[in-house]
Amino acid sequence: MRNERIDLGSSVPLSEAVSEVSGAASDPFALARRLQTAVWIYDIDNARIAYANQSAVHLWDAKSEDDLRKRDLAKDMSSTVANRLKQYQADFQERDAVFNEMWTLYPKGKPTSAMVVYRGFEMPDGRMAMQCEVLGEANDQPDNLRSAEALLHTDVMITLYEMDGPPLYMNPAARNAAKEVMQKISDKFVDHTDYDKLVAKMSTSGEHRMVAKVKADNGQRWYDLSAKQCSDAVTGDPAILVTAIDVSELKIARDKARYLADRDQLTGCYNRAYLLRHMAALEKFKTERCALLYFDVDHFKQINDRLGHELGDVVLQRIATRTNDAIRSNDTLVRLGGDEFVIVFEDVPSEAEFLPKIENLLEVLSRPITHDTMRVSVTASMGIAMFSPVSADFTAVMREADTALYASKQAGRNRVTVFNDEMGSKAQARDLVELQLKNSVKERDFVLHFQPRVNLATGRVVSVEGLVRWQHPDRGIVLPGEFIPICEETGLIEELGQLVLEMGCKQAIAWHRSGIDVELSLNISPRQFDDARLMEALREFSKHPDFPDGKIELEITESVLIGDHGLIEGKLEKIAQMGYRIAIDDFGTGYSNLSYISRFPLNCLKIDQSFINQLPKTGPIIGLILTLAKQIGATVVAEGVETQEQFDWLCQNECNQVQGFLLSRPVPVEEIEKVIEKLDLSRRGECT
Repeated sequence: MRNERIDLGSSVPLSEAVSEVSGAASDPFALARRLQTAVWIYDIDNARIAYANQSAVHLWDAKSEDDLRKRDLAKDMSSTVANRLKQYQADFQERDAVFNEMWTLYPKGKPTSAMVVYRGFEMPDGRMAMQCEVLGEANDQPDNLRSAEALLHTDVMITLYEMDGPPLYMNPAARNAAKEVMQKISDKFVDHTDYDKLVAKMSTSGEHRMVAKVKADNGQRWYDLSAKQCSDAVTGDPAILVTAIDVSELKIARDKARYLADRDQLTGCYNRAYLLRHMAALEKFKTERCALLYFDVDHFKQINDRLGHELGDVVLQRIATRTNDAIRSNDTLVRLGGDEFVIVFEDVPSEAEFLPKIENLLEVLSRPITHDTMRVSVTASMGIAMFSPVSADFTAVMREADTALYASKQAGRNRVTVFNDEMGSKAQARDLVELQLKNSVKERDFVLHFQPRVNLATGRVVSVEGLVRWQHPDRGIVLPGEFIPICEETGLIEELGQLVLEMGCKQAIAWHRSGIDVELSLNISPRQFDDARLMEALREFSKHPDFPDGKIELEITESVLIGDHGLIEGKLEKIAQMGYRIAIDDFGTGYSNLSYISRFPLNCLKIDQSFINQLPKTGPIIGLILTLAKQIGATVVAEGVETQEQFDWLCQNECNQVQGFLLSRPVPVEEIEKVIEKLDLSRRGECT
């Protein structure tokens, strides 16, 4: 099909006096029967010819009109042609349209091309049929006939428009997708600026290609449009030829892929990849003052461990929602991972105006979160770095905000800290320590010092705790309070924990060989407890021929017991079966439920020093711990004993063991062996 003209009734129907196909008093098709040109009435709904003159019978290669009327033309009709005929039917009903087209008919499978004029024809029952009149057989070249067929069947939408006017021609695909058949090209665009761009480009180059949102029969769609200036082949007037492909699904898929690539799956916030691009793009803006806020949820791991990861995810989602609701539309919220978030503030006013808004955000985030029957109290720690996007180094800005966040945590959490130069100096010093620590872990520059535990019933040393010390290449012995937090933050704690376990087990084996009958206690961090290498190392040491069965005690914190009780219980049972004792360190400060703690194979409860420091005020709490320990058959150790008054109270209340500076500070291995031999409280008549 080609050269279709949409005509609003300018032609006169061949048989305008005909009102019925049959049943009239006289022959309604007398005129048609005398014509040499083929004329027929096509019943669109039933896909059959309702009337044909002799010329049409001949064109269709039928024996008679009756033979032609019996043919089911839908049998070999393509869906494209059927759809085109339905388009005609709608236009006949709505606009009394007339179409001139080249069509290829297939009587008995033989192609016959002809130029045909189509008009509407109302059937006796009111249905709209189509009157077809052949203007002449086509004598075009084969390529022209094939191109006409291609225009008919292609899914590409092709429309020839008047210059800023209605369409002159629409192929079936374009007609089927059109919201309004006579719609001007300028009215087709959802955003009129897209049309303005199209006109501007064509005025300079004569053509343009773009992806734009348009008004289509099935709603707003995305089309890949190619437009070219040309001339109407019939009138010679200027025209625009537009070819279009519906790329809505592809556009949606790409937008979704881009969304997923830029967004955090859990919270819907932007992610780290987007943050990097966004910060780079800020350089193009004229804003002179921006801020980067780095924050995380205080003690989020405990929320996950105590209440489960599902509720932890809910907390993160609520935190993200609250933050988004509290910031401006031009501010950008990013989830870096875990409970870590970043907010980029643009066009920041003075610090005096800005900080109260952040304090308000802190207050919003600290409101309890409820989910089902659970109520969770949360707080956040925040660090802010102010910067100018034109000259800022993004990596440095992130480091400054992280440093300020660290300062907030060191100051007690649940607060906001703005980065300053003094923090920068401290951060540089800390970075140096971190670098030195990494090298020292690799070079094994660590030793164990030992602090004795005395049995109050016998007055003798029954156990020692191995405490790690850093042998700094320049500073000498460095205490753990300075480097353990850095190891925990950087992940070095796992490597250091493995090293301490190795040194401690080897020392216990050496003492066992030499006949020193003393228990050795070693600390296991929560991260080390979760490390698969722990079980492997414990298993290897337990296979040593001189392994001191029951003489190595592993100290874990209460937080280790939180989570999947069955899984934790199974792991502790395996450790106990290997010949290790298990102690809970800093007992009383965590979230242990006294109703289930008896499930675990625990040998010892070490009362946290904070309770010992407040004696006798904390006496009732310590009394409860002593009672619990008796019920589960565990030894109770009071750690951090520094005064004689504390010692006396513990003796009077039958605490099992004590440990602290009152008896001995942690000392190197060569000194602890002398302490083990000489420290005997029974000789001094204390507590025995």
